[in-house]
Amino acid sequence: MYPTDLKYTHEHEWIRTTGDEAVVGITDFAQKQLGDVVYVELPEVGRTLAKNDVFGTIESVKAVSELFAPVAGTVVAVNEELAGHPDYVNSKPHETWMIRVKLADAGELDSLMDSGAYEDLIK
Repeated sequence: MYPTDLKYTHEHEWIRTTGDEAVVGITDFAQKQLGDVVYVELPEVGRTLAKNDVFGTIESVKAVSELFAPVAGTVVAVNEELAGHPDYVNSKPHETWMIRVKLADAGELDSLMDSGAYEDLIK
């Protein structure tokens, strides 16, 4: 069920890499726990993140949750569509990215879970 081209965190973010950049979003499990997403707050382009830094918040009808950076890097883009359509996180969680990051250390990806390990975590 969880895409094998993604890496996953214990905080329920996913990351997809292309070269020295990656996009980050939240998992299907996370969006189901949140319920209907009504607002996503994202960082400014140019912000430098350390691994596990809070990079934003996501608000649903149930709760407000923090978003955590799976790896260190610099934010090079944010998904502007989410300002008007935060519900995309619910309808296409593994396709809807939140931030694009230029990786500081690609080796950090090795500490993240593959899809099988993530599925074991959420059982």
